[in-house]
Amino acid sequence: MFKKILIANRGEIACRVIKTCRKMGIATVAVYSDADRNALHVEMADEAVHIGESPTAKSYLLIDRIVEACKQTGAEAVHPGYGFLSENKAFQEALAKNKIIFIGPDAEAIEAMGDKIASKKLAQKANVSTVPGFNDIIKDVAHAKEIAGKIGYPVMMKASAGGGGKGMRIARSEGEVQEGFERAMSEAKSSFGDDRMFIEKYVDQPRHIEIQIIADRHGNTLYVGERECSIQRRHQKVIEEAPSPFLDEKTRKAMGEQAVALARAVNYVSAGTVEFIVDGNRNFYFLEMNTRLQVEHPVTELVTGLDLVELMIRVANGEKLPIKQSDVKLTGWALESRVYAEDPYRNFLPSTGRLVRYIPPAESKNVRVDTGVQEGGEISVFYDPMIAKLCTYGATRKEATEHMRAALDSYYIRGVSHNIPFLASLMSKTRFEEGRLTTNFIAEEYPDGFSEKDLPAKDPTRLLAIAALVHAAYARRSAGISGQIPGHGRALPETWVVAEGGRQHNVWIAPPVSGALGVASGTAKIGDTTLHVSSAWTFGDPLFKADVEVAKSGAQSIVVQVDRRRIGYRLSNAGAQMDVNVFTAREAELAKLMPHKPPPDMSRYLLSPMPGLLVSVAVKEGQDVKAGETLAVVEAMKMENVLKAERDGVVKKVSEKAGASLAVDQIILEFA
Repeated sequence: MFKKILIANRGEIACRVIKTCRKMGIATVAVYSDADRNALHVEMADEAVHIGESPTAKSYLLIDRIVEACKQTGAEAVHPGYGFLSENKAFQEALAKNKIIFIGPDAEAIEAMGDKIASKKLAQKANVSTVPGFNDIIKDVAHAKEIAGKIGYPVMMKASAGGGGKGMRIARSEGEVQEGFERAMSEAKSSFGDDRMFIEKYVDQPRHIEIQIIADRHGNTLYVGERECSIQRRHQKVIEEAPSPFLDEKTRKAMGEQAVALARAVNYVSAGTVEFIVDGNRNFYFLEMNTRLQVEHPVTELVTGLDLVELMIRVANGEKLPIKQSDVKLTGWALESRVYAEDPYRNFLPSTGRLVRYIPPAESKNVRVDTGVQEGGEISVFYDPMIAKLCTYGATRKEATEHMRAALDSYYIRGVSHNIPFLASLMSKTRFEEGRLTTNFIAEEYPDGFSEKDLPAKDPTRLLAIAALVHAAYARRSAGISGQIPGHGRALPETWVVAEGGRQHNVWIAPPVSGALGVASGTAKIGDTTLHVSSAWTFGDPLFKADVEVAKSGAQSIVVQVDRRRIGYRLSNAGAQMDVNVFTAREAELAKLMPHKPPPDMSRYLLSPMPGLLVSVAVKEGQDVKAGETLAVVEAMKMENVLKAERDGVVKKVSEKAGASLAVDQIILEFA
């Protein structure tokens, strides 16, 4: 077995590989850029080597630097993770030339499957069902329009070297081909250095279901169940699960056997994934093969009990797979939510900055957190803004979903915006609960984008009671510190006024029992509703975990995130936030008299919705613009974001030029 492995990656996948290496007794080497000098994967590894500047092109994509790091540390093998150089033929060849083992497939398989056009032709030869389309390079926009017209709309325009949703556009008309083709080419060039495009028929109401395979060098190739990855936004997966709630055993077997046939056609070795599009009648079509470990591999591990990273390492070491196809069993259900540093209320724009507080849910047999960050770390503008992959497991899909909801409530992140409210909303949708998923799920469930109205409706009574209990605990502590414990100078009020959303609620709190000082447990009454709250919460704990019983209905567990603010609290539960102030009766009377200061009017300005690079400005000072007209393009995380005019107007001033580095909400231009 290898004594030392270098991980040619960063973030959560580097940490994930290190965990398995530790279990196997293998020493690890991390590589890092300037931006990752203090990253978690660097801290976890036995050794670490600096390989360059922060941009990926000057660090994680430099083959020579990584090969040199292997020589410097004596690493015998390299695990590439996913992304970066994981599917780069030249990287595998460079390692082989230096007698360093690549923990993945051979260069020939990477090349064959890495090109979507070539892989589709190979799939057809292997009798794998494929989507109708034009399996050659599209020359230009005119050619794209011609081919799209022959195939029939809608069509999908895709980068041949693409992945991760980059370089992909759907076109439902000739007009959409024009802009979409050029944008997709630009993204492909920026992300992969390859702007070759092809076009295929877009399958309406499709499901995205993929088959995990694993193969050794002794002729054994297995399929290890499927993953449902249909819930996507901008072609990026958001929720994944195993198994699929849609497949029957017959379809699962047929897809698995075709995936194995394709792998054998290219003499595939190691872990890989064959992705399919499946229609409503369970007809399935080959989409692409990823010659690497997938982001969502944990859900497969949870339902099979296999460690895919360990199997990859053993196969790379020349060992036979320790299992046969008949040994692969799918037990229970697993879900994965991708937790991102992005603002779902601002069209999911990336959020960068420091993780001021970071408390992930506690791991258990039902909860797994694959992360590459820690408190005090930074979400950088240079890399994908993923914070973690939150996975839950249960005996049934319903049970796994319940664990996910509780885990999302327990995930405490401050310092950057995050998508947990959106994930909580997804979990509450009836279509999700029933497993009626397609890749159009998000577009159909959120036709106007995500907003607070999409959060699950909640009775605020529990949160009002918790706010009053927490405030009463703080008040008791303050009275005790000043020598004014109730009964020894002045009594604290039993009724508090909780103000939220312009409304005031009277909340009666039962006097605390002896010894309960500082613990927010007790009985609260709001109107005719009496709540019994049992909690071990103490001062400063941002998570209020409690059992709440209402009207003898049986106790229900709840997790509420509690942030103490200057004159009140922010409570978060099930993705929703509630800002409250807790007053005495007299304070509540005075609060009604306080004037309200409206926010400043910023409608005359075009603000950068994210930190990023200003690629271009399409207008000049004094120019008339119409609603829907392109004003500027901002690039962040290698994705181009087109900013358009929301209404007609005249440009008064252009504040920034192309090439400028923008902060979030920085003024780009002003309207008259």
